Amino acid sequence: MNPQLDRADLELLLAIRTHGSLAGAASAAAVVPSVITKRLAALESRLGFKLFQRTTRRVTATAEGEALCERAVQLLEGFSSLEQDLQERQTEPSGLIRLASTFGFGRLWVGPALAQFQARHPRLQVQLQLTEKLPDLAVQGFDGAVWLWSVQGRRASEWVTRRLARNQRVLVAAPAYLKRRGMPRAPAELAAHDCLVVRESDQRFDTWNLQRERERQPVRLRVQGPLSSNSGELVRDWCVAGGGIMLRSLWDIAPQLAGGQLVRVLPGWAMLDADIHWLAPHQARTPRRVRLLIDFLVERFRSEPWKLSPPSPRSAPRGSRQKP
Repeated sequence: MNPQLDRADLELLLAIRTHGSLAGAASAAAVVPSVITKRLAALESRLGFKLFQRTTRRVTATAEGEALCERAVQLLEGFSSLEQDLQERQTEPSGLIRLASTFGFGRLWVGPALAQFQARHPRLQVQLQLTEKLPDLAVQGFDGAVWLWSVQGRRASEWVTRRLARNQRVLVAAPAYLKRRGMPRAPAELAAHDCLVVRESDQRFDTWNLQRERERQPVRLRVQGPLSSNSGELVRDWCVAGGGIMLRSLWDIAPQLAGGQLVRVLPGWAMLDADIHWLAPHQARTPRRVRLLIDFLVERFRSEPWKLSPPSPRSAPRGSRQKP
């Protein structure tokens, strides 16, 4: 007995199970039924057990046959994927990639990255949709999304997620504001300051969960101030103009920190909830063009280009006090 199987054997098994009869499998393969009957008999003889129970009307897989069919599905999908990979590697990647990303990060960081990626692969087309609400990627035909939070809860199993880079939201203010009001020395002192708050969907995000990087439990604070808006960019403008203290992602305020328009407040504290992620609907196989893009984004954002060194003491306004 030689139990060795080849690809044709696996395809035969699945054809019989799919069509439910030897005649149906023969018709699909464009051969006479006797050919399928002889091939199945030879296969069962080699294996030493029955794969299908035959009746006059239908052929049904035995327990052994069903187990072998399930395994055949996986193996044939692997064959197909391998063949497609080999074919793709012989040619320049081509086709369309559709992505979604949030407005701010998408405009400042994803857009320039995609332009560079497309220049490397000129036969690819890339479409980027900027949105503040994560679309139903599978239903709307997106290959993936670059998003600021990973998918949590019971829907997580439906997604493929990969962290592209770490990020955090930090406290900042303009030197003019800190000169006027002083530098907070502890999170609790924020209650006495004008804090600039972003509103979204009629919800006010005036609760800040601040923590040190090595501490697990955050400090939960309710903050307040005379100015709030649903526009993060407007809140950032108010902050630069000296309107108060703002909580903002590092990637969004990197230029202002580098130029001294803003300085870190309580630099040991941050909200550690805004990492950059790749999100995609779960699927059996990711196209090569999309895998190339994911690898490119990982490499592009690995160094966290928005992350700056903490401001030197000279960056703080005269008379203000920083926590040691």
